[in-house]
Amino acid sequence: MFCRNKTSRATVARGSALEMEVKRGQFRLSVLDDSAQDCEVHKLIEREVRIRDGACKLLAACSQRDQALEASKTLLTSNTRILALMSRLQRMKEAQAMQRAGRRSFDGGAIDDRLPCTAKVAISDIRIPLMWKDSEYFKNKGELHQCAMFCLLRAGTEIHNTDLVIVDRTLTDVCFDETLIFSDVPPDFDLRVELYSCCVEEDFSLGFSTRKLSRRGNSVTRASSKKFMATLETATSCGSHGTGSLEGSPVLPPIQSVQGPKYHLLAHTSLNLCHIQNSFRTHDLIISCTEDTSFWLPLYGSMCCRLVAQPLCMTQDVFCGNLRVRSEASPEEWSDVYGVLKGTELICYMQQSDTESLEKPMFTIPINKDTRVRAPEKDPSLTTQSIKISNQSGDESTYTILTRVPQDTQRWMETFWQHFYDMSEWKQCCEELMKIDESFQRKPGAAMLKQGSLYHEMVSPSTTQSRNHQLPLNRPVSSEIQNLLSTYFNDSY
Repeated sequence: MFCRNKTSRATVARGSALEMEVKRGQFRLSVLDDSAQDCEVHKLIEREVRIRDGACKLLAACSQRDQALEASKTLLTSNTRILALMSRLQRMKEAQAMQRAGRRSFDGGAIDDRLPCTAKVAISDIRIPLMWKDSEYFKNKGELHQCAMFCLLRAGTEIHNTDLVIVDRTLTDVCFDETLIFSDVPPDFDLRVELYSCCVEEDFSLGFSTRKLSRRGNSVTRASSKKFMATLETATSCGSHGTGSLEGSPVLPPIQSVQGPKYHLLAHTSLNLCHIQNSFRTHDLIISCTEDTSFWLPLYGSMCCRLVAQPLCMTQDVFCGNLRVRSEASPEEWSDVYGVLKGTELICYMQQSDTESLEKPMFTIPINKDTRVRAPEKDPSLTTQSIKISNQSGDESTYTILTRVPQDTQRWMETFWQHFYDMSEWKQCCEELMKIDESFQRKPGAAMLKQGSLYHEMVSPSTTQSRNHQLPLNRPVSSEIQNLLSTYFNDSY
């Protein structure tokens, strides 16, 4: 929502070329006013700042290991979202400045305003194999090295994370069963998957005692408020160059410097459109640490997951209307239908009410990459311009459709071209509708449970019971963390 009573701030870097244009009177500062979209990004940043502050307070107050691990994970995720939103706001400011200044593309050609549709992208069943030494896994020798691990996934400014998993030498693979869905993704997306690890045996100080907090009051907060995260400083300094800066973004309070568990980047990979397939695939990981680090885990160097996408052109009605249709097999028989273009079909119902009553259609016309749509020369016997739809695969059928008015014919033609453009951009995602299992729900208190492995499933039940008896499960704390965090930022939801 656009805030009329809110004072807008210009994003002009001091001494920049944009400031010189303002001084010359080429355009006014009012062109840099905050738009409704800017206000929405500001609200998202403010929400993440409140979440970050709540995680800092919880991390400084909690005295249990599991709570500290969850709070530190929330802190890292919030910082990542803040950086992504700040970058998005910076790009928006620069685009607004360029648009208002009247600048155009440097190629000198015509600018195609046509954009492909977005899609819902889902990643699920993440499996990360481990490669322990024989002496560690089979002979059970050496100290039991335990690490807390989770995945952070980002596509643009949309960021998700998995539950925490405690990993030790009893596991042959790390499993994340969540289905993480990115709702508004363009075809040129870059999905970055990052694995973070923290050694749970490290001697980190967990918070401060109640006596220290009551005696010092807010002095701890005031002292730590002078320190900024290095990443936030980098983002702010980067925003001071070019045509605009982050002067128009909300003022971010510095993160409190608290002691506790620290997560480190263990490995990462990037996935894009070519990796989407309606089955499980293996992807290579880029390992970012060495064996001498405390948070190291013996990764095999690969990750298995299922990455699928549902473009909007495959799930939503693209266009609909009343049509007259005839097949080349019966050129004298015209059928009055209600046509709905969706996915790989032009569905023809007897009447519009049949679409709501889930009645079976009269027939369907396939629409795919092998379909050709053209407007032939106008037939004098027809009242409006016809549209020919021919398929070069399958039954090689040809259909002719008519609309009631010429304006509808033009709309259908434009819709067909946009639909083919969307299908060409999303490629294999438009061959058939991929299934996304959205029914998976995170079980309350299921985080940080010890996992089984393929080896454990193959051994006898008695062996498995003895192993589970030696290594008790960690106490689940997800619901407690959620309740504690809500006390700090209830107003952000």
